[in-house]
Amino acid sequence: MAKKPERKQKLKVFVTPIGFHDAYVAAPSQKAALEAWGADSNIFAQGIAEQVTDPKLMERPLASPGKVIKRVRASADEHFAELDRAAPKKAKDSGKVVALKPKPKSRPKPKRDELEAAEKALEKAEKKQRKKLREIDDELQALERKRRDLQRKHEAERDWLSEKAEQARSSYERAMRDWKG
Repeated sequence: MAKKPERKQKLKVFVTPIGFHDAYVAAPSQKAALEAWGADSNIFAQGIAEQVTDPKLMERPLASPGKVIKRVRASADEHFAELDRAAPKKAKDSGKVVALKPKPKSRPKPKRDELEAAEKALEKAEKKQRKKLREIDDELQALERKRRDLQRKHEAERDWLSEKAEQARSSYERAMRDWKG
């Protein structure tokens, strides 16, 4: 039975803000776009994400379907201007400066000790294996030499014994002829 040809779904381009960037993705549905962004809620329903209709903005995402394309939302000057506007302001009642929340401490960089130890152990095992294989190869070569030497000695001994047997046969046949008379 012939398979039906797969129908390609038409791709749409969606965008959502992420930090100082807009994240574009070409996907067949809003659900697929949410998965590509790794969103854990429907940000379309919240008005945070939307479909793009500008052909110029759709080019790059459509060239790489399913891949999130980040694009800087504004210039550096505009970002700095926004930071100035968001500077701490004095509270009306107390006259105190309201400070921004401190940046959370970053987690320490993971240590490579365990990885390096595992890689070192692996290299050591590989080196040990190569050494043992070289030893076996050396033994095999020695056995091959021993076999060739044994074969040569045997052939020399066989040739010598064959000659002796031929001489004995000739001698016996002569003796038999003499005896018969």
